[in-house]
Amino acid sequence: MRISRRHFLVALGAWGVASCSSAPVPAQTTTGLAPDLLPQPNARFDAWLAAFRGRAASRGISAETLEAGLAGAGYLPGVVRRDGSQIQTRRTFEEYLSIATSDERLAKGRGALSRHGGTLAAIEARYGVSQYILAAIWGVESQFGDKRGQIPVVSATATLAFAGRRGAFWEDQLLAALRILQSGDTTPDRLLGSWAGAMGHTQFIPTSYLAFAVDFDGDGRRDIWAEDPGDALASAASYLARNGWKTGLAWGEEAGTGQMSGRSIRPQAGGPAFLVTRNFDVLKTYNNSDFYALSVGHLADRLAGAGPLRGGFPPDANGLTRADRIAVQRALETRGYEVGTIDGVIGPLSEAAIRDFQASRGLAVTGRATPELLSELR
Repeated sequence: MRISRRHFLVALGAWGVASCSSAPVPAQTTTGLAPDLLPQPNARFDAWLAAFRGRAASRGISAETLEAGLAGAGYLPGVVRRDGSQIQTRRTFEEYLSIATSDERLAKGRGALSRHGGTLAAIEARYGVSQYILAAIWGVESQFGDKRGQIPVVSATATLAFAGRRGAFWEDQLLAALRILQSGDTTPDRLLGSWAGAMGHTQFIPTSYLAFAVDFDGDGRRDIWAEDPGDALASAASYLARNGWKTGLAWGEEAGTGQMSGRSIRPQAGGPAFLVTRNFDVLKTYNNSDFYALSVGHLADRLAGAGPLRGGFPPDANGLTRADRIAVQRALETRGYEVGTIDGVIGPLSEAAIRDFQASRGLAVTGRATPELLSELR
């Protein structure tokens, strides 16, 4: 039976994308969080939380767990703000893929495979899920563990249960977070994640954790937050296997590059088409997006040694190709501007750099990458 995972539209800029050890790891800290992601006084939230305690107790959460788990819980206004504005400017498939398979992410992925190849191979042997698919999920979800999230999950889910758009759903996530604490898998100070409660290397929400997380290293805890990613990667494999992953079957391929059979999809007009299999659909249970599943599949192929896509994409609305946009970013970086990852995606940092450069040259300040700007930079 296929079991769906709830999908959250988390900003692509929040993607993050260590040697294995059984030694205890220090708790992550919440230093560096934006001010609106720190607890703020809210009397109505406090009253809601007091009422929630009774509901949680009636559903099996012990008094000890409630005391420890809710001791530091607070209202996070930034979580509500992000929940209300998560329908963001849509990326094209080319942009989504460029972020997922940037040179920086590929380099990080190859390093992660070198360090954790033995663990990934052992997980593949146990669950039948390709180690490269697991590594790609890891890379897309948290930049290979670099961005696991630093927001207290109890505070985030409590805030959303109190003031979010789907109160009942978020209260279930809060209850699940408390059950994680009650099980002894982690402690309140280490139960950290994204603003939407997604946790660890592979960004499980609390209910998904309870349903699929596994103790791969046998230490008695399902620790998806540790520096050692073994439990998190095995939990992702457990998730895919239980949702119908077929061992030995490719996710798909670029149309016209092999002999595989499957259904055809073209996610962007003028761009490459793909043939996909049932394992592509299993990837979509992790995140119900063609862009996501194709990016994970292609990143997995690249990490396994395949080259870039053969098919190209048309110029963007400003008339630039990806190679042109990369040239813009590189030229700006050479001049000392901060552009973020050089991937051909003109995000906020690149836009700010373009505006600064345009102002310095007396040009119209638009923040847009255009053929005229590229000519000026050259």
